[in-house]
Amino acid sequence: MLIDWTKVKRVLVVRLRSIGDTVLSTPSLIALRRFLPDAQIDILLEDWVAPVLEGFDTVDNVLTVSRKSKKSRFETARQIRRNKYDVAFNLHGGTTATFFVRVSGARHRVGFAHYSYKFLYNHLLSSSADYWHTEFSHSAEQQLALLGFVGVPVEDKPKSRLVVTNAKAEEMNLFLHVYGIDDEKIALIHPAAAFDTKQWSTENFAKVIDYLASRNIFSVVVATPKEEHIINELSQKTSTVFHGFTNLSLPEITALAARSRVFVGNDSGIAHIAAAVGAPSVVVFGSSNINHWRPWTDAPSEIVYEKLACQPCAGYFCKEFDAPQCILSVKTESVIEAIEKVLAKK
Repeated sequence: MLIDWTKVKRVLVVRLRSIGDTVLSTPSLIALRRFLPDAQIDILLEDWVAPVLEGFDTVDNVLTVSRKSKKSRFETARQIRRNKYDVAFNLHGGTTATFFVRVSGARHRVGFAHYSYKFLYNHLLSSSADYWHTEFSHSAEQQLALLGFVGVPVEDKPKSRLVVTNAKAEEMNLFLHVYGIDDEKIALIHPAAAFDTKQWSTENFAKVIDYLASRNIFSVVVATPKEEHIINELSQKTSTVFHGFTNLSLPEITALAARSRVFVGNDSGIAHIAAAVGAPSVVVFGSSNINHWRPWTDAPSEIVYEKLACQPCAGYFCKEFDAPQCILSVKTESVIEAIEKVLAKK
């Protein structure tokens, strides 16, 4: 069944889960808006990550749901049903995402053939590799493939993009001024990660901060409140002055990334935020799939990793060694060399 796009007035995009997943959905949202300039385009995100799209001008509405509340799910489902979407895309694939796509009542429901409960869809793509005719595909390409499969032009593969509102930019400038950070030469450092297999050593990040200071670049380190111990450890391992923050919102981190001369960090959602605002980026990889999760950007970027036979893996823990050698083997010198490369391209 083909989609008559001339009759499509409302589109729902479902992209649950993490920060990086949300950022990497923006190429698909850009492609949809370009193709349907007058349609209502909404996206459903988990509530904690929704602020990432603050000010994003390519969608009409950011709908939210809490993964911890059944009541939230039912309320969101009712809202989605009332909106009467014509087309619903599931960029996620999980059971909860499928529930929202089906409950939307959309005539056209688009997903991949490997999804659970695939009988609830009426447009199923075999795989993004089949669509792009390549062995590997990036997460952004994977999502774009679903759109291309049903007729949305995606061949130019838009890059990820986030918006920093004028108000948020001014707020961040004032915030940094209070801390005596007025120099434009700022490095954004993110030394934390979801798993040990993705977290480069704090000692190595300390060496990077020392190197950046030798280049007259002041480091600003961000983490969550639960990761404050990483910043504390970092301060003990470097004699260089830096500022660390654990209380910044996602839009504030986005604004900070946008004014940074370089980003250095582990493979994480923050790395994707930095790439989406055009910050030159150096991302340290451990267990993750480099082909699938590298920065999706036209800005200068380098990925640094040590190739092992067991890489990539799920990353929850290391199955091959007593400690995750994939991330522990990455040399400080390699990261510094990568920083020099992206700074030279700035």
